[in-house]
Amino acid sequence: MSALGGKGENLRRLTGAGLRVPAWSAVGLDVLRGFRERSGLDQELAGLLAGLDPDNAWEVSARIAKAFSVTPLDGPALSAIWRAYDEIGQGTVAVRSSGADEDLPNFSFAGQYSSFLGVTGFDAVAEKVRECWASAYSARSLVYRWLHDLPTDRIDLAVLLQELVPSEVSGVMFTADPVSGDRSKALISCVYGLGETLVSGQVDADTLTLDRTSRVVGDAVIGEKAERLDAGPGGTALTPVSSFARERFALTNDQVGELGDLADTVEELFGVPQDVEWALRDGVFHVLQSRPITALREAEGEVRVWDNSNIIESFGEVTAPLTFSFARHAYQRVYRDYVRLLGVPRRDLARMDGVFGEMLGYFDGRVYYNVLNWYKIIRLLPGYALNRRILAAAMGVRETSEELALAQHPIGSPLRERLVRLRVALRFLRMFFTIRRSVASFTDHFHRVYEEFDAIDYETLPGPEVNRALYRLEERLLSKWGGTAVLDNVIMLSYGVLHGLNSRWLPDAPDWFLWEAVKVGDDVESTAPARRLGELAGHLAERAGLAEEVRERPAGELWEWLRTAEGEDARWLRAELDGFLAAFGYRSANELKLEEPDLHDDPSLLMSMLKDALLLTGSVQALREEHDADAYLREHLSGPKLFVYDKVRGKVREALRERERVRFARTRAFGMARRMFKAIGRDLESVGALGDRRDVFFLKLEEIRAAYAGTMNHRELRPLAGLRRTQQAKQRLMPAPPPRFLTRGSVYWGAQAPDPAPAGEEGADVLRGTPCSPGVVTARARVVDSPRDVGGGVLVAYRTDPGWVGALSSAAALLIERGSPLTHVAIVARELGVPTVVQIPGLTGRIEDGMTLTVDGGTGVVRIEKEDG
Repeated sequence: MSALGGKGENLRRLTGAGLRVPAWSAVGLDVLRGFRERSGLDQELAGLLAGLDPDNAWEVSARIAKAFSVTPLDGPALSAIWRAYDEIGQGTVAVRSSGADEDLPNFSFAGQYSSFLGVTGFDAVAEKVRECWASAYSARSLVYRWLHDLPTDRIDLAVLLQELVPSEVSGVMFTADPVSGDRSKALISCVYGLGETLVSGQVDADTLTLDRTSRVVGDAVIGEKAERLDAGPGGTALTPVSSFARERFALTNDQVGELGDLADTVEELFGVPQDVEWALRDGVFHVLQSRPITALREAEGEVRVWDNSNIIESFGEVTAPLTFSFARHAYQRVYRDYVRLLGVPRRDLARMDGVFGEMLGYFDGRVYYNVLNWYKIIRLLPGYALNRRILAAAMGVRETSEELALAQHPIGSPLRERLVRLRVALRFLRMFFTIRRSVASFTDHFHRVYEEFDAIDYETLPGPEVNRALYRLEERLLSKWGGTAVLDNVIMLSYGVLHGLNSRWLPDAPDWFLWEAVKVGDDVESTAPARRLGELAGHLAERAGLAEEVRERPAGELWEWLRTAEGEDARWLRAELDGFLAAFGYRSANELKLEEPDLHDDPSLLMSMLKDALLLTGSVQALREEHDADAYLREHLSGPKLFVYDKVRGKVREALRERERVRFARTRAFGMARRMFKAIGRDLESVGALGDRRDVFFLKLEEIRAAYAGTMNHRELRPLAGLRRTQQAKQRLMPAPPPRFLTRGSVYWGAQAPDPAPAGEEGADVLRGTPCSPGVVTARARVVDSPRDVGGGVLVAYRTDPGWVGALSSAAALLIERGSPLTHVAIVARELGVPTVVQIPGLTGRIEDGMTLTVDGGTGVVRIEKEDG
C-alpha cells in the first residue's frame, strides 16, 4: 500500500500523467503511526476498541475523538505537517483524509473520513490534520469495518493538503452510468463555487448524461443552485446565486465536451470507470481527485432478476445456511421430477440441471426467487404469456419485461423446444384433469410415511442412524412430491381463464368478487390450528377463574405456571394444550425455517396465541360485510355462461384446496426434518465436531452429509459454524437487499440494481394494495414482526409465514406489505373471514403502532383515520 493512502496514490498517478491537478502534498501514513506509538495512543485505542460492536460504536468513537483532541501533537508530527504545508506555499488549502484501504474496488469508505475546505494558517492546518486522524475511527467507519471484517486495531490514514482552487463551477463526473452500468454514458453533476455543497446535498445541482462517443447530451435537469460556496479570509461562506445564473446550466456545451475528453483520459489511466471530482477556473478544468466507482453493475453478462415477494412468507428475514441449503435441495429435486413427469426427454433434463439447482438465491442471509429460472420452467407449458402474468399474481412479483421474458429458453434449439413443448402440453392436460386424484394419492402416501417417521425418537438414535433416516425420508417423500408441483400451473391456467371471463362477462364486478368467488370452503386442512385454538378459547372463557389467570399472566410465565397448577380446570386445559401440541406442535412462527423453535421448544408462542384468542372470545368482531359470490353470479350470469363460469371457478377452488393440503404436508415434513437436524446437532456436539448442538443450523446440508460419509473432515465443521454464526450476526445488522433487484454477470461481486414496483400510495392518509378477503374494519394497528400479542387489532406486518395462522383468529384485519393473494396466510384469512390486503408499498414505513385504521379488504384501500384533538 502506498504511503500516501488511497486518494494520495490516485493523485500521484493523475499528476504523473500530466493532468491539471492543484498543487498538493501529503502527511504520510507513517506520521500517524509514529504519533500513536510515541504518545501512547496505541495502547489507549486498543483498550477502547476491545469488544467493539455496532451497539457501542458511537460511544467508542466519541471517546477516541476525545483522546485525539487532548493529546498534544509532538515535534515529529508537527514537523511533518509543516513540511507538507510549506511545500504547497502555505496558502488556503483543502485538508483531506486518505485512508490506506480507501477507494479500493469493494471498499470505498465514501463519506466516512473527514475533509475540510478553506483552511488557512499552520495552526489551523495542524488541527484539521489531527481531526482527520480521529475520523479514521468515526462511528460510521468502525461499523463499516466491523460489518466487512476489516481490522479496527491499526487503522492507517494519510492526510492530503491541496491548494484550494477558487472555482467558478465544481462538480463530480462518473465515467459510467452508476445505475445501469452503461460504460458508454457519463453522468455529470455540478454547482457554482466549491463542490462541497454538491457532495453534501446542500444545493440542488445540475445533472446530465453524456454519450461518451458522440458527445451528445442526453437527459438533463437544471438544478435550483440557489447558493454557492466560496473560500474567504475566515474560511468558506455561502452567498446567493442570481436568478439568471440559477435558470441556466452552469456549464456550456463545449465545457461538457471537454469533460467527456477528461473522462476518456482518466478512465484510460486507471483502467476502470472513475468517480472524478473537478473544478473549473478561468475556463480550465482541474482534477481534484479520482476514485474507482465501487459496486458498478457489469455491462456484460447474464441478467438475473431476484424477488422475495412471496418466498419471504416462508423464509423471512435472515435465514440459516442449513435451511437455505435444505430448501434449495428440495426445490431442485421436486421441480426436476416435475419436469420429468411432464415428458421432457432425459437429455433436455440434463441441460436444465442448472435451472433446477438455481431456483433460489441467497443474499446476506435472505432468500430470493431467481425469477427467470421460474420463467424457463413455465415456458415449457401451454400459454406462456398468460402463465407469466398469473405467475406474477400468484407469487406476488411484478412481471418481467417482455424482452427479457421472451429471451428465456429452457432448451437450446427453437425447433426442438417446440417439439418438447407439444409433448409437454399433452402430458400437462392429462395432469390438469386428474390433479385431485393425484393429490389424494400423494397425501395418503405422505400420511403413511409421516406416521412411520413421526413415531421414531431421534434423540435416542446415534447420529449416523438419524442421517440415514433423513435419506430415507427424502427418498420416500421427495420422489413423490414432483407430481404435486403441477398445482401451481393448474392454478395459473384456470385462474387466468377465470380472470378473462371476469373481464369479458363481469367487467363491473366489485373488487371483492374475484377472491370471494374462489374461496375454497371451510374444510381446508390448514385452517385447523386456528379453528381449534378458537374453540379452545371459547371453552376456556366459560371457566372464569382460569380464564382470568390466562389473561393476566405473561405468556412467558403462563406455561410453567400451568404445568403445576392444581384443580380440575387446570388439568382440563393442560390436556387440551397437550392435545394441541401433539397435533400441531411441529408448527412455529417461521415454519419452514429449521432453526426456529417449534411449539414444543417454545410453548410461550402457543400461550401468546391462546391469550389473543381469549381476548376476542365473546366480543363482537369488527363489522364484516356480507358478500355472497353465488348470489352475485346468478344475478349477472345465466345459462351456458353460468355453467362455464362455475366449471372454471370450481377448477380454481379445487386446485387451491389441493395446494393447501400439499402445503400443510410440506410444513409437517419440515417439522420432521427439524427434529432430525436437532438430533444430528446433538450427535455432532457429543463428538466435539460442534461446540453447541444448535450450531448445526450454521452448516449446509451437503456438509453434514459429507461429514457422515467421510468425504469431509469433521474438524472443519466447528470453525465453519463459528464463521457463519459471526456472519449471520452481522447480516442482521446490515440493511437488507431490495425486495426486487437485478444483477448482471457476477451475482455477488457485481452491483444489485433495485427494480422497485410503482408506488401504490394514493395520498397522505390512504394506502392501496391488493384486496384478498372482503370486509370493512376500523381498529387500532398492531405493527408486529411475529404472531404474538395481536390483541384484536389490525395486524400490520412486512411479511408473514404459515406460522401466523394461529394469530388470525384474534386479528380484526390483516395488512401485509409483501406477499400475494394466493399465499397460505391470505387463503386462510379468507376462510376465517378476516379482511385482508397484501402488497401495500411502504406499509410498515407509514403505519405506526396504535394508529386507527379503516381497512376495506374488498377494495384494497387502507385509510389512516385522524385522531380527535
